[in-house]
Amino acid sequence: MGITYKDSGVDIDEGNETVRKIKPLAKSTFRPEVLSDIGHFSAFFNLTNTRYKEPVLVSSTDGVGTKLALAFKSGIHNTVGIDLVAMVVNDIVVTGAEPLFFLDYFACGKLSSNIAEMVISGIAQGCIEAGCALIGGETAELPGFYKDNEYDLAGFGVGIVEKSSIIDGSNITQGDVIIGIASSGIHSNGYSLVRKVFFDIHKYSLDTYIEELGKTLIEELLTPTKIYVKPILNLLKNYSLKGMAHITGGGFIENIPRILSPQLKATIRKDGLEIPPIFTIIQKLGNIEEYEMFRTFNCGTGMVLVANSNYADDIVSLLKSMKLKAKIIGEIRKREQSEQQIEFV
Repeated sequence: MGITYKDSGVDIDEGNETVRKIKPLAKSTFRPEVLSDIGHFSAFFNLTNTRYKEPVLVSSTDGVGTKLALAFKSGIHNTVGIDLVAMVVNDIVVTGAEPLFFLDYFACGKLSSNIAEMVISGIAQGCIEAGCALIGGETAELPGFYKDNEYDLAGFGVGIVEKSSIIDGSNITQGDVIIGIASSGIHSNGYSLVRKVFFDIHKYSLDTYIEELGKTLIEELLTPTKIYVKPILNLLKNYSLKGMAHITGGGFIENIPRILSPQLKATIRKDGLEIPPIFTIIQKLGNIEEYEMFRTFNCGTGMVLVANSNYADDIVSLLKSMKLKAKIIGEIRKREQSEQQIEFV
């Protein structure tokens, strides 16, 4: 009897079992516009009955990064899927767009339907939190390419916004106020540095209990990225925003200037920031300079909004009513040519 595909490392039956397990997870996220079922060659999403006069589609793609290494070590796989969705939909909503649908790419060396189901359950949960549909994806078994029980994730999302309502920072002016919304922790950036500090240098274990955190290290490090979609869309029903920045890789230093014209700078008041203990611990253990912290991590602020100063306090109050920690953390000022576009005072 000749060799089979399974002999070479690809188990079609396990792949079929994975699809069987994830179908109900995906269906739980479906919106009325979804026309297709999981398993077709492509997914269909009907835009006929949308309320938009000049609809513009907004897309984004991202991954989870080396945070996945902690999922492999701990065997906890049901949170990184939330991270995957969050990294994509948070980038979409900062334009003022409503995320519509999401697709994932799950690649591994040897497919385990149980691990895949845990990962996809997190993706489905993230999609429900964001109000978008998980309408498809790809599961790839690549023997010899990944180690056993390891995988990589990528996500792709599409949103929609009225052309006249696109938020891109072009209306930001001197005197506007910067509002920060708290993160849920480290989110999904800087984990190569996190792992180096805790595990390579200081030899911490995953289950090390850290008094300042009130939890184990792995519980803190695998806390999922906050999804800001529904609160921000609710906010936009009542107030206009001039700009938004998702604080991901590059931290404050790289992300806030992306929405500013060259003539403007963001002034952040450090004493107004509430930096959670995990970042203080990382900085101390790694002997990391403050600038490097703000360029690598969100440091407790996962989303930044820029608004007219006349109703900034009302925006903060509304965000707090939606159970988000929010506060004014700075303002927009005129920038001299020699100055950086972000300064801390």
